[in-house]
Amino acid sequence: MGLLNLLALPLTAPIDSVVWVAEKILDQAEHELYSPERIRQKLAELELALDLGQIDEATYEAAEEVLIDRLREARARMRNR
Repeated sequence: MGLLNLLALPLTAPIDSVVWVAEKILDQAEHELYSPERIRQKLAELELALDLGQIDEATYEAAEEVLIDRLREARARMRNR
């Protein structure tokens, strides 16, 4: 089986590289999506937008709910590590 892997290397190496890069991008995207600091920053920005009258109460509440759900998910992910 080792010889077969060696012979297939010119074909599989580029695919393996693309998969590795895709996994790294996914890891980074998930880190940013579920970063508690980033979520709290977005909540603060949302509250500021409400205070400045840039968004209405209904928009604020809907967006806040999404962010709080994401914060809960982030905390659950951190506990499960």
